[in-house]
Amino acid sequence: MNKDAKIYVAGHRGLVGSALVRSLERQGYTHILTRTREALDLTDHAEVKRFFETERPEIVLDAAAKVGGIRANDTYPADFIRDNLLIQTHLIDCAYRSGAKKFVFLGSSCIYPKHAPQPLKEDYLLTGPLEPTNEWYAVAKIAGIKLCQAYRRQYGFDAIALMPTNLYGPGDNFSLENSHVLPALIRKFHDAKVAWAKSVTVWGTGTPRREFLHVDDLADAAVFLMETYSDEAIINIGVGEDLSIRELAEMIRKVVGFEGDLVFDPQKPDGTPRKLLDVSRLHALGWRARINLEEGIRATHEWYQSNCHRVAR
Repeated sequence: MNKDAKIYVAGHRGLVGSALVRSLERQGYTHILTRTREALDLTDHAEVKRFFETERPEIVLDAAAKVGGIRANDTYPADFIRDNLLIQTHLIDCAYRSGAKKFVFLGSSCIYPKHAPQPLKEDYLLTGPLEPTNEWYAVAKIAGIKLCQAYRRQYGFDAIALMPTNLYGPGDNFSLENSHVLPALIRKFHDAKVAWAKSVTVWGTGTPRREFLHVDDLADAAVFLMETYSDEAIINIGVGEDLSIRELAEMIRKVVGFEGDLVFDPQKPDGTPRKLLDVSRLHALGWRARINLEEGIRATHEWYQSNCHRVAR
């Protein structure tokens, strides 16, 4: 692709969107379009249509979404399904109608059935019931996948759909109310260390297993696939390795330097028992993750220490 191609990154201030901008700039792309939520409401079709008719980006990277952890999904189910359906529908349709040459849709590993065989292959999509604690978000993302496939089949629109595993990194959401497990644990252990607390309590039993990918790795994979991949088949993006929540908590406790006790609350939900992606299709295309989990957690904690005064909420 031409390095001066006009590329619109939707959701550029979020965890994934900001990493996409960094990756594009590192790789020499010079014409990156962004809009804040205040400047462009992606749930408003008229605003999105006007933006695409005016700017006419050649490539669209869709990192815009309403996201959150178990508590947020359980508390705001209508918001999660409505807002995500609106955002992705407006972006895909307006990108096609304005003549965009490429659309990259970022989904989520939560699209797969709760009890699907592990590791999760792309072919397991729609083969069983979803995890109830995030089905609203998952259903919206599945609709986005199908919309990309439908526009490819009916209109020949070059839309691809990528399914990242659990992400973390600089710019993450560290709220204790609606963040994902890794940044929430960094925040908990950091706060406990500062307060000289005797223990930290973690939701659930600690037995579920999860895979974690640094957001800069995800961004590099997305740009790689933007440049090299064109097919309706979805592509998993991950590291191909997982660990238990207990092991994750122990690793974060070590990195942060908290010396108190670790307590698990089995009265709180565990979520899906295991969620590991099969990344053989991605590896066959020539891309592998490079950032070690412990190193990534250390760098993310350092970022949090430097920014906690403005991101802890």
